[in-house]
Amino acid sequence: MKSKKIEFTGSLGDTLSAKLDLPDKEQKGTVLFAHCFTCSKNLRVMSNITSILAELGFATFRFDFTGLGESDGDFANTNFSSNVDDLVAAYKYLEAEGNAPTILAGHSLGGAAVLQAAHHMDSVKAVATIAAPAHPAHVRENFSMHLDEIEEKGEAEVTLAGRKFTIKKQFLDDLKEARMSDFIKKLDRALMIFHSPLDNTVGIDNASMIFNAAKHPKSFVSLDEAGHLLSDDKDSKYVGRVLATWAEKYI
Repeated sequence: MKSKKIEFTGSLGDTLSAKLDLPDKEQKGTVLFAHCFTCSKNLRVMSNITSILAELGFATFRFDFTGLGESDGDFANTNFSSNVDDLVAAYKYLEAEGNAPTILAGHSLGGAAVLQAAHHMDSVKAVATIAAPAHPAHVRENFSMHLDEIEEKGEAEVTLAGRKFTIKKQFLDDLKEARMSDFIKKLDRALMIFHSPLDNTVGIDNASMIFNAAKHPKSFVSLDEAGHLLSDDKDSKYVGRVLATWAEKYI
């Protein structure tokens, strides 16, 4: 797999860091991939999935959302809507480069984001979610002990996965405004849902809600004993293989 480092302008005007992973053989299509909440494009699960996709002929464009990883910007000024808009900005960059994505994929909150962003991407034929919440407000549970402080003071510093982040009230308000069911019902693209029945972060009931709201063609793949972050390499590589095989039907 060959990788190119890329920079493009995000939805809030900041420079975002990206990687374009390319197959060594003829390219079948391009996957635009959204990482999980407060994660980065360099998370091992993403590297594993993109390496398998490249092996099977797919290029993958992955990037750090505004204020995360190697991207510029202040995370405190972002929200779910800005993540969706960053995805659209990434799509427009690829489109301008003559490499418009045909597949859209997202992990956890990134999965919820791709379900909304797909409506702004004409070239996308299929969408895949991995351990995605049926509603982005699910992420409130990550800082539930600070909700009163955020409401009263307008912001609070929270620790997520050992790192400190400032969460502002506007972030919570934006989550409340996100309406997922209509976006899922009107997706008008093939949908693949990956989820583990043992996911203790985003329960399997979220996969059921997404599946029931979506119209055909739709598919569900159980990730058996996988954790939410697919920390075991065999789980993320399995997702990559199934995603590539499934996606070929729609490109």
